[in-house]
Amino acid sequence: MSELILHHYPQSPFAEKARLLLGFKGLSWQSVTIPPVMPKPDLTALTGGYRKTPVLQVGADIYCDTALIARRLEQEKATPALFPEGQELVSQSFAAWADSVVFSHAVALVFQPESLAVKFAKVPPHLLQVLVADRSKMFGDGTATRVQLDVALHQWPAIIARLEQQLQRQSGDFLFGEPSIADFSMAHPLWFLKGSSVTSPLVDNYPVVGAWLARVLGFGHGTASEMSASQALEIARDSAPAALPDEVFEDPNGFKVGQPVSIAATDYGVDPVIGELIFAGREELILRREDERAGTVHVHFPRLGFGIQQL
Repeated sequence: MSELILHHYPQSPFAEKARLLLGFKGLSWQSVTIPPVMPKPDLTALTGGYRKTPVLQVGADIYCDTALIARRLEQEKATPALFPEGQELVSQSFAAWADSVVFSHAVALVFQPESLAVKFAKVPPHLLQVLVADRSKMFGDGTATRVQLDVALHQWPAIIARLEQQLQRQSGDFLFGEPSIADFSMAHPLWFLKGSSVTSPLVDNYPVVGAWLARVLGFGHGTASEMSASQALEIARDSAPAALPDEVFEDPNGFKVGQPVSIAATDYGVDPVIGELIFAGREELILRREDERAGTVHVHFPRLGFGIQQL
């Protein structure tokens, strides 16, 4: 079994989600730190242009989006389960809502001027401008609508109060009793809010939520070891991609194995990745790419949240 390599940076909320998933599973992994803004030449050699954080590498297989990363970690170690039996739909549906709606509100709140001034007080102004410009470009296309600050402030009390109520009235210590992907998807936007003294009260003023969040963060990050980007590229180049999933499935839009296609996120960060379609399943799409530095790689995307176009 190839080692797990996470390409991420410390401040990324979705990277924190992935790190917590690794901790929940009790896994060991290699940590490759990537730049928080484009360009990301070493990562691009692996992904072909996918720009979001994080990315999971297993040998020559590259997994994009934390929804698919969670599925790959479930394959790596079945227990404890991220998708408890009988709760697969509700846990993943809640996770998708938290990853989109709750996260977009958290971004608006954290990136308000008062919060930025505190959170990035030690960052030189020109670097902060680069970050804000990069995020504006990232959210410039796609279906995601940036939540305005006044809307986020208006709607946040309802979001967090519903979460508090759910946690008060359920049985068990987690959102649906036992831990699931829903907990980790809800936790990372709140972790992001707690990173600024301006926005931290939006979480801290709800004690039941705070206690639940502490339990989720308490799973930790597993056992991480540092790895350089060049080492990760060498591993990809020297590895053969894993066997394709054993699934018979006819794509509803008629895409066929062997077609040159582009795949891109549909919400934001919609930079396309071009390659040969080698698998189209119910949950997953896989492209084969050739790269001078990374060799032959298989880049994996979830079907939900990503679009595919024939070239």
